[in-house]
Amino acid sequence: MPTALITGASAGLGAEFARELARRQADLILVARTAGALEDVAAELRSEFGVAVEVLVADLSVTDDVQRVAERLGDASDPVDLLINNAGFGLPLQFADNDIDDEVRHLRVHVEASMRLMHAALGSMRGRGGRIINVASVAGFISRSTYSACKSWLIGFSRWANVEYASDRVSVTAVCPGFTHTTFHERMGLAPGHEGIPGLLWLDARDVVRAGLRDAAQGKAVSIPSLRYKAIVALASLLPSSVTSGVARRGRV
Repeated sequence: MPTALITGASAGLGAEFARELARRQADLILVARTAGALEDVAAELRSEFGVAVEVLVADLSVTDDVQRVAERLGDASDPVDLLINNAGFGLPLQFADNDIDDEVRHLRVHVEASMRLMHAALGSMRGRGGRIINVASVAGFISRSTYSACKSWLIGFSRWANVEYASDRVSVTAVCPGFTHTTFHERMGLAPGHEGIPGLLWLDARDVVRAGLRDAAQGKAVSIPSLRYKAIVALASLLPSSVTSGVARRGRV
Protein backbone atom coordinates (compact mmCIF):
# COMPACT_ATOMS: atom_id res chain seq x y z
CA MET A 1 0.00 0.00 0.00
CA PRO A 2 1.15 3.57 -0.62
CA THR A 3 2.57 6.05 1.85
CA ALA A 4 0.67 9.34 1.99
CA LEU A 5 1.78 12.71 3.37
CA ILE A 6 -1.12 14.95 4.41
CA THR A 7 -0.82 18.57 5.49
CA GLY A 8 -3.34 20.14 7.83
CA ALA A 9 -4.00 16.63 9.13
CA SER A 10 -4.99 17.42 12.72
CA ALA A 11 -8.62 18.32 11.90
CA GLY A 12 -11.18 18.80 9.17
CA LEU A 13 -10.69 17.31 5.71
CA GLY A 14 -7.04 16.54 6.47
CA ALA A 15 -7.99 14.26 9.36
CA GLU A 16 -10.74 12.71 7.25
CA PHE A 17 -8.28 11.98 4.42
CA ALA A 18 -6.03 10.36 7.04
CA ARG A 19 -8.85 8.17 8.39
CA GLU A 20 -9.97 7.05 4.95
CA LEU A 21 -6.44 6.18 3.82
CA ALA A 22 -5.70 4.39 7.09
CA ARG A 23 -8.91 2.43 6.56
CA ARG A 24 -7.38 1.35 3.23
CA GLN A 25 -4.17 0.35 5.07
CA ALA A 26 -1.94 3.14 3.75
CA ASP A 27 0.93 4.30 5.96
CA LEU A 28 0.77 7.98 6.80
CA ILE A 29 2.88 11.06 7.44
CA LEU A 30 0.72 13.66 9.16
CA VAL A 31 1.69 17.33 9.10
CA ALA A 32 0.15 20.14 11.17
CA ARG A 33 1.30 22.96 13.44
CA THR A 34 -0.54 21.78 16.58
CA ALA A 35 1.44 18.92 18.12
CA GLY A 36 -1.14 17.73 20.64
CA ALA A 37 -4.03 17.44 18.18
CA LEU A 38 -1.76 15.80 15.62
CA GLU A 39 -0.55 13.18 18.10
CA ASP A 40 -4.14 12.44 19.08
CA VAL A 41 -5.11 11.72 15.47
CA ALA A 42 -1.99 9.61 14.95
CA ALA A 43 -2.64 7.53 18.09
CA GLU A 44 -6.25 6.94 17.06
CA LEU A 45 -5.25 5.72 13.59
CA ARG A 46 -2.47 3.45 14.85
CA SER A 47 -4.84 1.88 17.37
CA GLU A 48 -7.85 1.46 15.10
CA PHE A 49 -6.21 0.48 11.82
CA GLY A 50 -2.74 -0.79 12.74
CA VAL A 51 -0.95 1.42 10.22
CA ALA A 52 2.37 3.22 10.61
CA VAL A 53 1.85 6.93 11.30
CA GLU A 54 4.70 9.43 11.31
CA VAL A 55 4.09 12.87 12.83
CA LEU A 56 5.72 16.03 11.48
CA VAL A 57 4.92 19.23 13.40
CA ALA A 58 5.30 22.20 11.04
CA ASP A 59 3.81 25.65 10.48
CA LEU A 60 3.56 26.00 6.70
CA SER A 61 3.67 29.78 6.88
CA VAL A 62 7.30 29.43 8.09
CA THR A 63 9.91 28.81 5.38
CA ASP A 64 12.15 26.55 7.48
CA ASP A 65 9.18 24.36 8.43
CA VAL A 66 8.09 24.03 4.81
CA GLN A 67 11.65 23.02 3.93
CA ARG A 68 11.59 20.23 6.54
CA VAL A 69 8.42 18.81 5.02
CA ALA A 70 9.89 19.15 1.52
CA GLU A 71 12.96 17.23 2.61
CA ARG A 72 10.77 14.43 3.92
CA LEU A 73 9.00 14.29 0.56
CA GLY A 74 12.37 14.02 -1.16
CA ASP A 75 13.67 11.15 1.02
CA ALA A 76 14.44 8.45 -1.54
CA SER A 77 14.99 5.82 1.17
CA ASP A 78 11.34 6.07 2.28
CA PRO A 79 9.38 7.53 -0.66
CA VAL A 80 5.96 9.15 -0.52
CA ASP A 81 3.42 7.97 -3.09
CA LEU A 82 0.61 10.43 -2.39
CA LEU A 83 0.87 14.10 -1.34
CA ILE A 84 -2.27 15.83 -0.11
CA ASN A 85 -1.88 19.60 0.17
CA ASN A 86 -4.75 20.33 2.53
CA ALA A 87 -3.44 22.88 5.06
CA GLY A 88 -5.23 26.20 5.03
CA PHE A 89 -7.28 28.72 6.96
CA GLY A 90 -9.82 31.43 6.28
CA LEU A 91 -9.89 35.18 6.74
CA PRO A 92 -12.73 37.72 6.69
CA LEU A 93 -13.70 38.55 3.12
CA GLN A 94 -12.97 42.28 3.47
CA PHE A 95 -9.38 42.35 2.18
CA ALA A 96 -8.84 46.07 2.83
CA ASP A 97 -9.82 45.64 6.49
CA ASN A 98 -7.61 42.60 7.14
CA ASP A 99 -4.11 42.82 8.56
CA ILE A 100 -1.77 42.57 5.57
CA ASP A 101 0.59 40.24 7.46
CA ASP A 102 -2.32 37.83 7.94
CA GLU A 103 -3.04 38.02 4.23
CA VAL A 104 0.58 37.27 3.37
CA ARG A 105 0.60 34.29 5.74
CA HIS A 106 -2.65 33.13 4.10
CA LEU A 107 -0.98 33.30 0.68
CA ARG A 108 2.11 31.46 1.91
CA VAL A 109 0.13 28.54 3.32
CA HIS A 110 -2.33 28.13 0.45
CA VAL A 111 -0.06 28.87 -2.52
CA GLU A 112 3.65 29.03 -1.70
CA ALA A 113 3.75 26.02 0.62
CA SER A 114 1.63 23.94 -1.77
CA MET A 115 3.91 24.88 -4.69
CA ARG A 116 7.09 24.06 -2.77
CA LEU A 117 5.74 20.71 -1.58
CA MET A 118 4.53 19.83 -5.08
CA HIS A 119 7.99 20.64 -6.43
CA ALA A 120 9.61 18.36 -3.85
CA ALA A 121 7.11 15.55 -4.47
CA LEU A 122 7.55 15.72 -8.24
CA GLY A 123 11.31 15.40 -7.83
CA SER A 124 10.73 12.08 -6.09
CA MET A 125 7.72 10.80 -8.08
CA ARG A 126 8.69 11.46 -11.71
CA GLY A 127 9.32 8.17 -13.46
CA ARG A 128 8.40 6.20 -10.33
CA GLY A 129 4.79 7.39 -10.34
CA GLY A 130 2.61 9.02 -7.72
CA ARG A 131 -0.35 11.24 -7.02
CA ILE A 132 -0.77 14.78 -5.76
CA ILE A 133 -4.07 16.12 -4.44
CA ASN A 134 -4.47 19.85 -3.87
CA VAL A 135 -7.50 20.66 -1.72
CA ALA A 136 -8.99 23.71 -3.42
CA SER A 137 -12.64 24.84 -3.32
CA VAL A 138 -15.56 25.76 -5.52
CA ALA A 139 -14.67 29.29 -4.36
CA GLY A 140 -11.85 29.04 -6.89
CA PHE A 141 -14.40 29.34 -9.70
CA ILE A 142 -15.93 32.60 -8.46
CA SER A 143 -14.81 36.07 -7.34
CA ARG A 144 -14.28 35.97 -3.59
CA SER A 145 -11.38 37.95 -2.15
CA THR A 146 -7.95 36.35 -1.64
CA TYR A 147 -9.36 32.98 -0.59
CA SER A 148 -10.93 32.61 -4.02
CA ALA A 149 -7.73 33.80 -5.70
CA CYS A 150 -5.60 31.25 -3.85
CA LYS A 151 -7.95 28.39 -4.68
CA SER A 152 -8.16 29.50 -8.31
CA TRP A 153 -4.36 29.32 -8.52
CA LEU A 154 -4.40 25.76 -7.13
CA ILE A 155 -7.01 24.70 -9.69
CA GLY A 156 -5.19 26.25 -12.64
CA PHE A 157 -1.79 24.90 -11.63
CA SER A 158 -3.21 21.43 -10.97
CA ARG A 159 -4.80 21.33 -14.42
CA TRP A 160 -1.52 22.21 -16.08
CA ALA A 161 0.60 19.85 -13.96
CA ASN A 162 -1.77 16.93 -14.49
CA VAL A 163 -1.15 17.13 -18.24
CA GLU A 164 2.53 18.04 -18.00
CA TYR A 165 3.56 15.13 -15.76
CA ALA A 166 1.21 12.43 -17.04
CA SER A 167 4.07 10.93 -19.05
CA ASP A 168 6.00 10.62 -15.77
CA ARG A 169 3.08 8.65 -14.29
CA VAL A 170 2.21 11.45 -11.86
CA SER A 171 -1.36 12.74 -11.59
CA VAL A 172 -2.30 16.07 -10.01
CA THR A 173 -5.90 16.66 -8.90
CA ALA A 174 -7.54 19.77 -7.44
CA VAL A 175 -10.35 18.65 -5.14
CA CYS A 176 -12.96 21.42 -4.99
CA PRO A 177 -15.59 20.89 -2.29
CA GLY A 178 -18.36 23.28 -1.39
CA PHE A 179 -19.48 23.95 2.18
CA THR A 180 -18.38 20.90 4.16
CA HIS A 181 -19.07 19.94 7.76
CA THR A 182 -15.64 20.32 9.42
CA THR A 183 -14.13 22.60 12.09
CA PHE A 184 -13.11 25.17 9.41
CA HIS A 185 -15.92 27.63 10.16
CA GLU A 186 -15.64 27.20 13.92
CA ARG A 187 -11.98 28.26 13.75
CA MET A 188 -13.21 31.47 12.09
CA GLY A 189 -15.57 32.08 15.02
CA LEU A 190 -18.75 30.85 13.33
CA ALA A 191 -20.65 28.44 15.59
CA PRO A 192 -22.38 25.43 13.95
CA GLY A 193 -25.74 26.52 12.58
CA HIS A 194 -24.69 30.18 12.45
CA GLU A 195 -22.72 30.17 9.18
CA GLY A 196 -25.61 31.62 7.18
CA ILE A 197 -25.62 28.67 4.74
CA PRO A 198 -28.75 26.68 3.72
CA GLY A 199 -28.67 23.07 4.87
CA LEU A 200 -28.97 21.80 1.28
CA LEU A 201 -25.50 23.16 0.46
CA TRP A 202 -23.62 21.27 3.17
CA LEU A 203 -21.53 18.22 2.27
CA ASP A 204 -20.29 15.37 4.44
CA ALA A 205 -16.50 15.31 4.85
CA ARG A 206 -16.22 11.57 4.26
CA ASP A 207 -18.17 11.86 0.98
CA VAL A 208 -15.84 14.67 -0.17
CA VAL A 209 -12.74 12.64 0.65
CA ARG A 210 -13.96 9.49 -1.07
CA ALA A 211 -14.94 11.39 -4.20
CA GLY A 212 -11.58 13.17 -4.26
CA LEU A 213 -9.59 9.96 -3.89
CA ARG A 214 -11.69 8.25 -6.55
CA ASP A 215 -11.21 11.09 -9.05
CA ALA A 216 -7.48 11.24 -8.32
CA ALA A 217 -7.21 7.49 -8.95
CA GLN A 218 -8.88 8.09 -12.32
CA GLY A 219 -6.35 10.80 -13.17
CA LYS A 220 -8.81 13.69 -13.23
CA ALA A 221 -7.36 17.19 -12.97
CA VAL A 222 -10.38 18.63 -11.14
CA SER A 223 -12.75 16.91 -8.73
CA ILE A 224 -16.00 18.63 -7.71
CA PRO A 225 -17.78 16.40 -5.19
CA SER A 226 -21.59 16.27 -5.53
CA LEU A 227 -23.85 17.00 -8.48
CA ARG A 228 -25.26 20.13 -6.86
CA TYR A 229 -21.85 21.83 -6.79
CA LYS A 230 -21.06 20.71 -10.33
CA ALA A 231 -24.24 22.51 -11.35
CA ILE A 232 -23.33 25.59 -9.30
CA VAL A 233 -19.88 25.80 -10.91
CA ALA A 234 -21.38 25.40 -14.39
CA LEU A 235 -23.91 28.16 -13.67
CA ALA A 236 -21.26 30.45 -12.18
CA SER A 237 -19.25 30.26 -15.40
CA LEU A 238 -22.20 31.82 -17.26
CA LEU A 239 -22.83 34.69 -14.85
CA PRO A 240 -20.96 38.02 -14.56
CA SER A 241 -18.53 38.34 -11.64
CA SER A 242 -20.65 41.16 -10.18
CA VAL A 243 -23.43 38.62 -9.59
CA THR A 244 -21.30 35.71 -8.36
CA SER A 245 -19.23 37.86 -6.02
CA GLY A 246 -22.41 39.21 -4.41
CA VAL A 247 -23.76 35.73 -3.80
CA ALA A 248 -20.35 34.55 -2.57
CA ARG A 249 -20.27 37.02 0.32
CA ARG A 250 -22.48 34.62 2.27
CA GLY A 251 -20.48 32.21 4.48
CA ARG A 252 -17.20 30.76 3.31
CA VAL A 253 -16.37 27.66 1.32
